[in-house]
Amino acid sequence: MKAGIYLGKEAVEIRKLELPEVGDDDVLVQNLYSSICGTDVAVFTHGPNTGHKIDVGGEFGHETVSRVVKTGRNVTEFLPGERVYPYPRYAKNDTRRAGTIGRFSEYILIPQAKRDHSLYAVDDAISDRLASLIEPFTVGCRAARRGMIPAGERRYVSGQNAVVFGCGTIGIAAAVAFKHFGMEKVMVCDHSDFRLKLAQGLGFETCNSAKEDFSSHAAAYFGNAHSITGNTANIDCWLDAAGAETILADFLRFGKIESRFVSVAVNNAPRTIDMLHMTYAQQSIIGSGGYLPEDVRDVQEIMRCGRWDLESIITHEFSLCDLEKAIRTAADVDHAGNVVIKMAEK
Repeated sequence: MKAGIYLGKEAVEIRKLELPEVGDDDVLVQNLYSSICGTDVAVFTHGPNTGHKIDVGGEFGHETVSRVVKTGRNVTEFLPGERVYPYPRYAKNDTRRAGTIGRFSEYILIPQAKRDHSLYAVDDAISDRLASLIEPFTVGCRAARRGMIPAGERRYVSGQNAVVFGCGTIGIAAAVAFKHFGMEKVMVCDHSDFRLKLAQGLGFETCNSAKEDFSSHAAAYFGNAHSITGNTANIDCWLDAAGAETILADFLRFGKIESRFVSVAVNNAPRTIDMLHMTYAQQSIIGSGGYLPEDVRDVQEIMRCGRWDLESIITHEFSLCDLEKAIRTAADVDHAGNVVIKMAEK
């Protein structure tokens, strides 16, 4: 089989590898479409240890849709030809390999495969191209879920508003999930006009915070609310899918009373927080990493409902032999949205 191999900073190659041997409890899947993640771009652009843990000389990638091609003799849950989503955390029975399960290889071996654990069925209503985005959409869905009002406080849900910073696939997924979960108004912010147009095409209010005054735009769109320092935009949840240091600072300064901040962006910079201000403002800071099985189910519901043309955020498609070009294209946020690799013909 052909396999994309990570060789370090700005270096990948396609190699021929032997097909994995299928054990009695294993499933071999053929990848149909794979999507390029921001962490793939990060390790390509900056070198190892700048995204998911990806070993130099190893297979990599973690966003894909596949079909079953061979099963071990003890496997009864899966049949050849079935379309599946390999769940990165458990696809290799090793959570440390969540970013390196081999999405840019033609085939992946799923050891001790289990339904709704390492492999999930993919709804027939979802195209192969769109299904390759299930993984990043589950990340965005989990982040949006974390930003919703807790179940015990549902009386406050009516009229809730959210702003998402970052217009990549995860940011757009979070914005879509917010609407799916019942948020009334959602705004998406970014510095890329190209990507903001993708969000506009899905019906979202947008703001280029590098060119516009965010506070005045947000107040005009969401209306006014109270903060402990005066009037501010009526935003209940701020979600950071960009990672810029100013976003948290702006939330703490401008966030309304009882507002929430969800961090899903990868950013390990130390932060200073005025706990007294946050306490009096009754604000919450929430982390969101990864996803759970309920997110896989919700994302498939979102994708098949037809409310949004989600495939429109895929702006480029490449073949596996053009993997390096595809990653470089995905890194150009001013000219590309989501980038996918067509791995196999049906």
